[in-house]
Amino acid sequence: MLPLELVHDLIQTMQTPRMREKNYPSDVSRERFEQIRPILEQARKRTKPVTVDMYEVWCAVLYLLRTGCPWRALPSDFPKWRTVHSYFAKWSEVDDGGISLLERALKKSGWRGPRETGAQGLQHVLDRGRAEREEQ
Repeated sequence: MLPLELVHDLIQTMQTPRMREKNYPSDVSRERFEQIRPILEQARKRTKPVTVDMYEVWCAVLYLLRTGCPWRALPSDFPKWRTVHSYFAKWSEVDDGGISLLERALKKSGWRGPRETGAQGLQHVLDRGRAEREEQ
């Protein structure tokens, strides 16, 4: 049997948010996240305690949206990909008005979507020109 102090320390360690060693360009500040936390927590079931740092899950979702990487390629310093996917699925469910919690949170956070690379921007221009020529 474990000593009571050790059990207490283990519980504290599990509840303390894990700090990532690496920051990503898609990350937002914790202060900005606190502004959108109430929106995201609307999807949370109140029956069991949260065991993951919601900030880290949010940053992982932003990373995925920005990079377009596969779920399983999510960097290992984020929560497990299945956990992030589970929250993403909950947050993506649309309400009666046709808007998801994810969309509301992204709008409130000021997120503007993935940045275009030069090649993507050029391809968009080329496609637009091609479409205009086909209409004539």
